[in-house]
Amino acid sequence: MSKHVAFYISNDENKKQLVKDIISGNYINEIKGLVSAVFSEITLSKFIEEELRHGEFYISTETRNSLKNSSQGERRKALLNYIIAQNPDYIIADNVLDSLDINSQKEILNTFCELSSKHRIIQIVNRGRDILPFIETVYKLPENKLIPVQSILEFDKDVPHHFIKTLPQFYKKNKIQFKSLVRFNKVFVSYLERPIVNSISWEIKPGEFWQLIGPNGSGKSTLLTLISGDNPKAYSQDITIFGMKKGSGESIWDIKEHIGYFSSELSRSFKRSDTVENMIISGFLDSVGLYKKPSDRQILLAHQWLLLLNMDKVKNKSFRFLSEGHKRLVLIARAMVKQPALLILDEPTNGLDDSDLKLFTNLINKIAKESDTAIIYVSHRKEEFIKPDYVYELVPGQNGSIGKVLNVH
Repeated sequence: MSKHVAFYISNDENKKQLVKDIISGNYINEIKGLVSAVFSEITLSKFIEEELRHGEFYISTETRNSLKNSSQGERRKALLNYIIAQNPDYIIADNVLDSLDINSQKEILNTFCELSSKHRIIQIVNRGRDILPFIETVYKLPENKLIPVQSILEFDKDVPHHFIKTLPQFYKKNKIQFKSLVRFNKVFVSYLERPIVNSISWEIKPGEFWQLIGPNGSGKSTLLTLISGDNPKAYSQDITIFGMKKGSGESIWDIKEHIGYFSSELSRSFKRSDTVENMIISGFLDSVGLYKKPSDRQILLAHQWLLLLNMDKVKNKSFRFLSEGHKRLVLIARAMVKQPALLILDEPTNGLDDSDLKLFTNLINKIAKESDTAIIYVSHRKEEFIKPDYVYELVPGQNGSIGKVLNVH
């Protein structure tokens, strides 16, 4: 078998089991018994859980923060440095480019190209375009059988095109109408005397589709937490959310009632064995889990979202045992189920396979065009068919990141 290979898989396949099978030598006999390292969100999740359990840092980031309090990009760089220090015989590289800004993507790619001269690289990939340049052979795994991919054209051949005819019904028929959803006026935030964002002025109105961009560590997550009500520093700033001035007596629930929020961090919050259906229903209540009996209407709308995502057949399956990509689709539906005034999607396409990406793209474009829900879409990666109306860019500087609106037309 070739030295460097890739396994091109869908989210219907069990990635954790695939990693175990690779390490066991089930697919590549000559690596059996050799020392492995796994560059994956799976590995990072284990280290974060260990941090939370024991209060110790097992991997050092450049900023010397805990993994939990670091950006996704910082985490992945720290994990790769940790792996290199272990000097394994081979590296399993899972979705290498997820959560990285453009410069970090180039840096990680260069690092893997250098590693490939000394170490065997086995890539696991959900997106055909992300196959590393030095990979010699690509395999699919239908029914756990190794099938070589002969041409790059094969990646799209079996990927269905999803057409969403109608969005599910509104949860509340008489929704509150806002003239402005979010208004920042010269917002400045620092942590431990380190400036994060500087003089940010930004307004989001109903129905607008924004993409928020900026390099890792530029303050994107800070802005999102100021909006969602999860950051106490918002109370010392000139910020108005849904017509309410921060610090004017509003509760966090007054804000969350109008926001649907997706983040990859959310999947770590759900440790209970809630079903897929209950996970979506919990979006009506902004709760981690379902603690009271849902109404008939909530169940009906949740079922409509399950049908929309082609996941109605797994509605009684435990959310915890879904693939990472399918977890993301469920959490996106959970964020949208009440059709909020503002939908925040933080790196939603990470972990989606080519098929699920087409479904997500169709869904997000339909929400943008056919509802009055405003969208803040955070992503480092340019997806060909996702076209925001506006782009807000954070540009780092010595005194914190400044913001500017880019012309996208």
